[in-house]
Amino acid sequence: MSKTNPPKALLFDVFGTVVDWRTTVTQHLTARCKSALASPTSLMPAAVHDRASSLTEDDWATIAQEWRDSYAEFTSKHDPTRGFVTVDDHHHDNLNQLLKERDLTGLWTASEVQEISRIWHFLKPWPDSSAGLAQFNKKFVTSTLSNGNISLLTDMAAYAHLPWAHILSSEHFKAYKPSPLVYNGAAEKLGLQTTDCALVAAHLGDLKAAKGCGYQAIYVERKGEEIWSAEEIERARIEGWVDMWVDLGDAEAGFLEVARRFGITQ
Repeated sequence: MSKTNPPKALLFDVFGTVVDWRTTVTQHLTARCKSALASPTSLMPAAVHDRASSLTEDDWATIAQEWRDSYAEFTSKHDPTRGFVTVDDHHHDNLNQLLKERDLTGLWTASEVQEISRIWHFLKPWPDSSAGLAQFNKKFVTSTLSNGNISLLTDMAAYAHLPWAHILSSEHFKAYKPSPLVYNGAAEKLGLQTTDCALVAAHLGDLKAAKGCGYQAIYVERKGEEIWSAEEIERARIEGWVDMWVDLGDAEAGFLEVARRFGITQ
C-alpha cells in the first residue's frame, strides 16, 4: 500500500471480517433448541422432539455453516432483473428449508422461526473490531460494505458497538457483491473515487472483485473464514495484489494491527 497515496476511506466486509457469525449463530440455535424442548407449552410432534433431542452443538454448528453457505450461494446467483430480495428474507426462507430437510419442521413456531432468523442482526464482534474501528475513525472515513441489508447492519452496529461513520449495504444498489455496482456505487455514495477507497475483508474473493474496481485491498485473516484453497492463497501472496496482508498470527490481532501499520496510536 502506497504511503504517499493512502486511502481516504476504509470500507468493511462484515460477516466474518468484523463479527464472529459462526460462534454466535451456533450458540443461538443450540440454546433455542434446548428452550423449545424444555417448554411445557410446546406443541411440537413427538418425532420432531426425539430428533431434536439427539442434536449436539456440533450438529447445530453444521446447520449454521450450511445456513451461511446458502447465503453465499444466494448472493452470488442473485438476478437483480427478477427483483431484489433481501438477506433477511433469504435467511428466513432458508432456515425453514434447513429444518424441513432434517424433518425438524415444528421444532419452533412460525413466529419463533422468524425471530431466530434475525440472529444475524445481533452477531458478536471479534475482540479487536470495536476498538479498531474507533482507531480508524481518527484517520479515515469508515463504512460498512456488506451484503447484509440496511436494517441488519444498523442493528448490528448498535448491538456490537461498531462505530462506523456510514452504513452502506448492497441493498442500496439492488445488487450483491461481487457485482461492480456495489463497489462503484459505494465509492460514489461517499463522494470518492474507487482509488480513494480500501476494502477491508477476510475473504480474498471479495477483495479481488473490489481490486478490479480500483479499490486498495486490506486482507485481515480470520479463523475459518477463507474459502480459497492453500494454493490460491499462496498465489495471491506471490502476485502481490493485496496491498496489506494481516495474518492470523500477527502479534497485534486484526484491526489493531492494521491501525498500527497505518501509524494510528491509541
